[in-house]
Amino acid sequence: MKEYIRKYGLRVGAVVVAVVLIAVLATVLLGGRAGLLANVTGSLSGAVGQAASSAIEWIEGIYGYIYEYDQLVADNNALRAQLAQAQQAAISASEFQEENIRLRELLGFAEKHTDYVMESAKITEWSSSNWESTFRISKGSSNATNPIEVGDCVITEYGALVGQVIELGDTWCTVRTVVDSGIDVGALVGEAGAVGMCVGEFSLMQNNELRLTYLSENAQLVEGEAVLTSGRGSIPQGLIIGYISAVLSEGNGQTIYGVVEPACDLGSLTQVFIITDFTVQE
Repeated sequence: MKEYIRKYGLRVGAVVVAVVLIAVLATVLLGGRAGLLANVTGSLSGAVGQAASSAIEWIEGIYGYIYEYDQLVADNNALRAQLAQAQQAAISASEFQEENIRLRELLGFAEKHTDYVMESAKITEWSSSNWESTFRISKGSSNATNPIEVGDCVITEYGALVGQVIELGDTWCTVRTVVDSGIDVGALVGEAGAVGMCVGEFSLMQNNELRLTYLSENAQLVEGEAVLTSGRGSIPQGLIIGYISAVLSEGNGQTIYGVVEPACDLGSLTQVFIITDFTVQE
């Protein structure tokens, strides 16, 4: 309707005005004599005048409505843009505050581990495959302050193990998480420091868990115990892997193993820290 009025409103108004002008012009040309047209227009002049006036007022009202409507649309769009900017600013402020908290926690962790060299990175993409648990981060071989290598371990600001770097690009890395079916990490558990291995298992990966197995002889597992890294390979000793959530057995009860729930909440991770170098403990 609005578009119709935009296109044809002026034409309708012009027709109404033209009818009135023709009637007036005919009266003038007849020199005041009441001709057929004059008689007709004389009879209808009042009605035509009123109709013309009403038509003009109607047209003015419609165009006023169109102008006000367009102004309201413009104001609405401007308010939407301002709201979007305010929402984005609030999100950015929240993210900035959360990052500050993480960095403060990391500072406390770093003060206890002055032998660690660490690189901060943001998580940019999670794998969409159901067969693996990996993600990409925003640092690689060309944009990291400290050189990153395949095998470097990745932690949270609290020192909880997240995973290991398995692929290195110029400006990105792929990280395999602690629950991925391809992970294997040396582990220490219990007060006696029993040695074992934390390995990924596909069935457990679906529940964000991993398996504690290959335990040293006479090792005792207790639910709730912390499982730490043993310092094998490129992962320093003493990082927390997780906590034993269940103690099970297999092989007719001859072998026990533990189910471990990671200390890091993989679902809430946005920023991680790569340990690029550390002093090996004797």
